[in-house]
Amino acid sequence: MAQNMAQNMADNAVVTAITALVSPILRDLSLELYDCEYAGGVLKVTIDTPPGSEAGVDLEQLALVTRLLGRELDHDDNDVIIPGKYTLEVTSPGLERTLRTPAHYQRETGKVISVRLIQPVADQRRFQGVLLSATDTHASLRREDTNETVEIPLHLIDKARTVFVWGPQPKPNSPEARAARRGAPRSNSEVNAT
Repeated sequence: MAQNMAQNMADNAVVTAITALVSPILRDLSLELYDCEYAGGVLKVTIDTPPGSEAGVDLEQLALVTRLLGRELDHDDNDVIIPGKYTLEVTSPGLERTLRTPAHYQRETGKVISVRLIQPVADQRRFQGVLLSATDTHASLRREDTNETVEIPLHLIDKARTVFVWGPQPKPNSPEARAARRGAPRSNSEVNAT
C-alpha cells in the first residue's frame, strides 16, 4: 500500500511538471490543456481548442505539439521530470470526452453526459442527461428518463463522459432530402448531358 501511494505521488509530480512545461507551448498556439495523465510509463497529454471554438484540434496541431513538447523533454533533464523510459501520446479529447476533474464538468455544462457511480444515488447507479451545472464537489444533472434534476457528488462518480448526440437524418424521399439533393453539386455526367 505504501508503495502504491509513493507511485501515485511520483506520477502526480510528473503531471505537475509536464503541465508547467506544456502550458506555454499551448498558450502560444491558442490551445488548452484538457488533461494530463502519467501511468505505467505512458504520458498522455490531451489538448483542445478553447470553449466556443468553431473547430476542434486537427492532426497538424497534434503533430506540432508532439514535436515541441518532445523537444522540451529532450532539452530538460528528462530523468528528473520522467524517470526511466516513457511513451508520449498527444491527443484530443474527441467527441465523447472523459470527465475526470471538476474543470471537465464545468467546461461541459449544457451537454448530455453519461455517469456511472461507485455506489447508488437515489437507488440508481447509472444516469444520463443534460449537465446543468458543476462545482468543485457536485454535478447537477437533468435526467433524460424522468426529466428530474439530481445532484451527484463528484467523489461518487466511477466514470463519466459526454455523449455525442447525432441529429436525425431525413428519410430518403422526404422533402428535406430532395431539397438537399437539389442543392448538391451535379456530377460531371449530369453537367455534360445538359
